[in-house]
Amino acid sequence: MKIIKSVNMRLFLFPVSWLLLCCCWMAQAEIFTSIGQMTDLLYTEKELVHSLREYIKAEESKLAEIKSWARKLDDLTRVSTSDPEGYLAHPVNAYKLMKRLHSEWSQLENLVLQNPSDGFISNVTMHRQYFPDAEDEKGAAKALMRLQDTYRLDSEDFSKGRLPGMHSKAVLTVDDCFDMGKTAYNEGDYYHAVLWVQQALKQLDAGEEAVVSKAAILDYLSYSVYQMGDLPRAIELTRRLVAIDSSHQRAGGNLRYYEKLLLKKQNDEQQEEEQADHSSSEEPIQLGTYVRPKDHLPEREIYEALCRGEGAKMTEARRSRLFCRYHDGSRNPRLLLKPIQEEDEWDSPHIVRYLEALSDYEIEKIKEMAKPRLARATVRDPKTGVLTTANYRVSKSAWLEEEDGPVISRVNQRIQDITGLTVDTAELLQVANYGVGGQYEPHFDFSRRPFDSNLKVDGNRLATFLNYRDEPDAFKRLGTGNRVATFLNYMSDVEAGGSTVFPDLGAIIQPRKGTAVFWYNLFDSGEGDYRTRHAACPVLVGSKWVSNKWIHERGQEFLRPCGLTKVD
Repeated sequence: MKIIKSVNMRLFLFPVSWLLLCCCWMAQAEIFTSIGQMTDLLYTEKELVHSLREYIKAEESKLAEIKSWARKLDDLTRVSTSDPEGYLAHPVNAYKLMKRLHSEWSQLENLVLQNPSDGFISNVTMHRQYFPDAEDEKGAAKALMRLQDTYRLDSEDFSKGRLPGMHSKAVLTVDDCFDMGKTAYNEGDYYHAVLWVQQALKQLDAGEEAVVSKAAILDYLSYSVYQMGDLPRAIELTRRLVAIDSSHQRAGGNLRYYEKLLLKKQNDEQQEEEQADHSSSEEPIQLGTYVRPKDHLPEREIYEALCRGEGAKMTEARRSRLFCRYHDGSRNPRLLLKPIQEEDEWDSPHIVRYLEALSDYEIEKIKEMAKPRLARATVRDPKTGVLTTANYRVSKSAWLEEEDGPVISRVNQRIQDITGLTVDTAELLQVANYGVGGQYEPHFDFSRRPFDSNLKVDGNRLATFLNYRDEPDAFKRLGTGNRVATFLNYMSDVEAGGSTVFPDLGAIIQPRKGTAVFWYNLFDSGEGDYRTRHAACPVLVGSKWVSNKWIHERGQEFLRPCGLTKVD
């Protein structure tokens, strides 16, 4: 029970909160954001269902045997008690009575005491260590809300299984929607709490059965609406709550408090007609009824619009400057006989895509090696340079080196041949798997240096330069300089979502299995190209596998000569 102590009516304002197994975010929590690992859970669940059925058969067999005993003894006692003395006058009957009470009833007792559930319980206990925990469940709920925001999906779309490009039987019940709302509520996210608890109420009013009561739904919804500043609707919902549960411990106090606040607001603004102007609506609260709270990301709206395929700046003039060609790596011997196909994705900064960069065999081998090692993806802390988890990067990753198998060595060599840059100083091949709502919000791959006021940049780019904090020592401990370039392999197609977008450019790059995209993060001068800020959009439907190679400055001195100006 969550009790908020305050003055006046505050005691009445907070619905009962549900205790979670883990209330605090822990950095080491292993959230199941990897589809690759979640597939194992499906097979685990299948095994447990089989074990459950075996347990049911054992229980049914045991019960059938007990019923057989009961029928036999019922017939026997009916005869014996009709004439007890006459029955026992026969010596065989007397013997069998002694035998039954001494031996056979003991056998029956042992049968009843047998517990066929032992095997099932043991199986569950063995697998429980791999089960998602409270943080995983909360993370999955927040992932659905992330998808809801990014792709502007109504709660009912999720509830009915209506996602872009697919209709499925994966539906959410009243209790599922209510639990989603509670997750948001307990996080202080009343915006999403309203959307999901409202959906629970809508489905309950439509006649769907549920464990949660209507009073509980109205309790959470009315307070969440109040937190969103909608007093008239909060009053209407609380009145509905009082009507079905007049003894509710908070409803009456809340209603008086809300009405008092509304009256005070009217008096302060000296608008007696406000009651009519702000009368509550009986219409369901839809996506867009309330304004979504602002967060830490400065280009949130641009980023999410690009993820939806909106706001792309691919004009006909720019498209006319894009070409495709065969690339032989400046007559690299390994590419002469079979040049790789190269396609321009963007002109400036130059972003290219390479076709058939990875074979299906290589992809499967890389996934096979990475899957057992997948762990919550990390980012480098700009102050300490230490890798840490962050809520804005939701995926699981693994790092593979050449000693892990010949495939990794072959892939590294191919990257070096294609780019003309050495990978001797590059970071290990990072493999990432994005699952439910998996994403990586807009970020730079390179470390930022203090801004040089002498740089010649336009006003928009200057604002971008100044908007992000410096982290000059992010890769200092590596001793290989900054990340000069990024080589990103797509190892799966994605049914919906999962694009790579560049908010400053308005560029959208779709994942295509077997292809790779490449761009420089630094100008020839070594200065960071702030236009390369990019993001991995949330995966809406599907499983996204990528692997990337971050190539560093050291060793490239004669492979990529320095430019003559700071910003080319």
